[in-house]
Amino acid sequence: MNLKTISSFAALALATSLAQGQATQGVSKDEIVIGSIQDLSGPIAGFGKQIRSGIVLRVEELNEQGGIHGRKLKVLFEDSGYDPKKAVLAAQKLVNQDKIFAMVGHIGTPTNNAAMPVQFEKNVINFYPVTAAREMYEPFHKLKFSGGSSYYDQMRVSLPRLVKEKGAKKACIIYQDDDFGLEVLRGAEAGMKVAGMELVEKTSYKRGATDFSSQVARMKSAGCDLVVLGTIIRETIGTIAEGRKTGFNPTFLGSSAVYTDLIHKLGGKAMDGLYGMHTVQHPYLDEASPQIRFWANKYKTRFNEDPTVFSVYGYTFVDNFIKAAQKAGPNLTTDSFVKAMETMTIPTDMFGAPEATFGPKKHWGSELSRLSQIQEGRWKVVQDYVKP
Repeated sequence: MNLKTISSFAALALATSLAQGQATQGVSKDEIVIGSIQDLSGPIAGFGKQIRSGIVLRVEELNEQGGIHGRKLKVLFEDSGYDPKKAVLAAQKLVNQDKIFAMVGHIGTPTNNAAMPVQFEKNVINFYPVTAAREMYEPFHKLKFSGGSSYYDQMRVSLPRLVKEKGAKKACIIYQDDDFGLEVLRGAEAGMKVAGMELVEKTSYKRGATDFSSQVARMKSAGCDLVVLGTIIRETIGTIAEGRKTGFNPTFLGSSAVYTDLIHKLGGKAMDGLYGMHTVQHPYLDEASPQIRFWANKYKTRFNEDPTVFSVYGYTFVDNFIKAAQKAGPNLTTDSFVKAMETMTIPTDMFGAPEATFGPKKHWGSELSRLSQIQEGRWKVVQDYVKP
């Protein structure tokens, strides 16, 4: 072999090595590194901590079983405080310094929208974010993969039905003044259009607000008998509690963002009657299957608390990542993972999530959502899965 041939081989080897290094950030011989940005200190820290625990439990299970094609899964968490600016800094650290392969289960609409450009610049996948905003899969991007129905579709489906069922004459909305709240607003407007009506009052609040008396007064003054909630935890509780206190008792309807046990645990009896859309059911352990009770016992042993629907999100979203990484094969790259996801059908799981299917131009799993209501201090399904 002459010097020129050796030189050509060396150049080819170097080019291949560089190409593989770029394509497989976060993947080594023994490890796959993923990141997750949670709110661990802000207004939805209750959700963020539960998601983190669910993720940790599934990662530990996997690693005890030998990992993915011999690679252990390592997850790194950063705290955004539910602040888009902090989310950008967190994404920059995870992507540029920690060299993650994918972002998994990142919570929040405004925080995901802020962080995704940082990820996509370095070819880092955004996998199953914990938000039902359409921006998580629209406009189409090869690195965006989302799980369930959107806030928009949830409202578009549930609102006309509830307006008719309750004989509502005047519907209004209170919503968070950001990307999340605007998605609920748009869905509510579309739902009212289906019902042949318009929202008679639209009132908003800034992210992190704690006083909703002026917003409730406006809706009460407008005579609203149905209120759409573009709210999350404390804003949901604060709005309903203020309404009850002032004798304002319309039908309250929220998106999947209100579907949490924290609402009735923290808000008490006043929360009875609230409707919420959702895709996965809260695991009330006295009603759960033996399989879920076994899982919940593992969770409680590990974290010293009962799991919630947000624990389920963390656990199942990482489980779906594992399924796709396993299907991608031993030579895991961003491209092989994307190709694997685009042929995935994820069956209904023990928690009742609908089947999710993906394709080359379909990067969200399911359009289906269902409606529950808080009755006697717990969520009860009142309408099963409906497609938009």
